[in-house]
Amino acid sequence: MPETIKEVQLRTKGILPVQKLKMLHKLGIIKANPDYPIEENQFQPNSIDLRLGTKAYRVRCSFLPENDTVHDKIDQLEQYSFSIKDGAVLEQNCVYIIPLLESLELPPSNHTVQKGLFNGDAEETEVNLGTEENLSAKANPKSSTGRLDVFTRVITDYSHRFEEINPGYKGKLYLEVVPKSFSIKVKTGQRLNQLRVRHGFEVLKDQDLLRVHGADPLLFNEDRKPVSMEKIKVNQGLFMSVNLKGGEGEIIGYKAKKHNNYIDLENIGHYEVDEFWEPIYAQHKDRLILEPEAFYIFASKERIRVPAHLACEMIAYDTGSGELRTHYAGFFDSGFGGSIEDKGARAVLEVRSHDVPFMIEDGQTMFSMQFEPNAERPDFVYGDEIESNYQGQDLKLGKHFKQP
Repeated sequence: MPETIKEVQLRTKGILPVQKLKMLHKLGIIKANPDYPIEENQFQPNSIDLRLGTKAYRVRCSFLPENDTVHDKIDQLEQYSFSIKDGAVLEQNCVYIIPLLESLELPPSNHTVQKGLFNGDAEETEVNLGTEENLSAKANPKSSTGRLDVFTRVITDYSHRFEEINPGYKGKLYLEVVPKSFSIKVKTGQRLNQLRVRHGFEVLKDQDLLRVHGADPLLFNEDRKPVSMEKIKVNQGLFMSVNLKGGEGEIIGYKAKKHNNYIDLENIGHYEVDEFWEPIYAQHKDRLILEPEAFYIFASKERIRVPAHLACEMIAYDTGSGELRTHYAGFFDSGFGGSIEDKGARAVLEVRSHDVPFMIEDGQTMFSMQFEPNAERPDFVYGDEIESNYQGQDLKLGKHFKQP
């Protein structure tokens, strides 16, 4: 019988690492459908993977349920529903709502006594969770989801925002799924999104970012040398740019082809790249005009690494600088890019121009990285130890495609 936890103290602000997420699960704060208990490999250095439930609802449109439950909105907008236990295809450009297997019981405020929680057995316990700040959560698509151009976001009852989960939320989690470039076949238990839990909310300020970079480099240039303090760009985050430069015949990006077969998410390393993607080769002028509403994959010019005491998130592009969406997936775990000796890894950009053709040029600023401290160092970090798919990456398509 597992050991009963009666008291947990969280004293440091920041992203909760894997060991604390496991503790929240034991306390009954992170829960799962009893028929599908949480699996050990759902826990990542700074997040927990969320799994698709057993049923999908095709709805007429996207929504936010500010004054209703998600199921109330589904009842109003549902066109049909179907089981995904044995797999089912989600059609391109259709909106689906899928209840997730996980749910949350976040405390309403700090220093809250949690009563009547179960600790993995039939014995009811009383738990005192002591925190300095409120616990909140945020969800984001996993990297492979974004690279397939699958638009997803988590919805909660009575919420006016996607992905953000407020202190005190008690209830189910739902995932909106819109396959954009390719139809996809999904199945119960598959993981399209992940969830971080925050103890308070503290973003590293620009001066702190510069200080960290000076001692423990975060960003490396094309020569794999730390970007100088004079050239690094910070403004409420660390700015990075797109790489469009390459030798003759070198692929610097990909454009999604239209009218393809569906992709079965169970098939890893299975699909031929040229069936789904058109390669983009380096051009003499190191610039490219993006077609409206076409989907592109590029890599960052710089290489980034995330030290073990930090986590970061790619922040949505400022539309004041152009009508672009530069990513769907945004979490970067502690350890991404390896040690200083590993010289970091490129960030992969999922890019779509809206409304009008838009020109981008090599080295153009495209996004920023917002860093947050971990409440404590995670027990393990991103990398070979947990068979991370994108460690040390350059330009790389999702894991479902055969890699060159």
